[in-house]
Amino acid sequence: MNIKHHLDEATLFSYVAGAVGQGAALVVACHLSVCEHCQHRVRKLETIGGALLEKGSLSAVSDNSLLHVLERLDAEPLETSVISAPQDSEVPRPLASYVGDSLDDIPWKKVVSGLWIHNLPSQGEGVTRLLRVAPGKTAFPHTHRGSELTQLLRGSYSDDVGRFSSGDVADLDDRITHQPLVDSDHDCICLIATEFPLRYTSLMGKLAQPLLGL
Repeated sequence: MNIKHHLDEATLFSYVAGAVGQGAALVVACHLSVCEHCQHRVRKLETIGGALLEKGSLSAVSDNSLLHVLERLDAEPLETSVISAPQDSEVPRPLASYVGDSLDDIPWKKVVSGLWIHNLPSQGEGVTRLLRVAPGKTAFPHTHRGSELTQLLRGSYSDDVGRFSSGDVADLDDRITHQPLVDSDHDCICLIATEFPLRYTSLMGKLAQPLLGL
């Protein structure tokens, strides 16, 4: 699996600190189950956090110092000997407890032509669900009111950020406006967790939002 898009440093730090919601935690865990690079970064963060807690100095770390530490994570060599082997199944282990071992056996709910959803447990205003989108279909252009994490499980899509394929994760916030287009020759299936409802930038998107539930 050739993973090109990874989790943001701030997201990983929040995950290690236990400061992300249920849906975001599921997406992060799913990405970590297939991404050795991000597993390595999490191990480094856990080591750093443990050392700081032992010294009682966690509260004294400045934002700039923390950013410097996070930026160094990618520069250090990958210690593959302590990292578990990636799985073969399309369904990441953390997700399998919700939907089983096959994406094809999920009881998909058709929303409109070319779009199916399967809802997962969510918290607050956030939404956690699986999306299945047919080839050539495009989402309404939108930005975000908070974080949006998307783990690609099958297929691929392209947007203003880049091209995302199986194994990639899109870690976006309110600074990003995009319009994903499924460019694979088969359905694109992804796990998505949004912190708050999306902010659609087109009239059609705003009208369709109650139907889409995002």
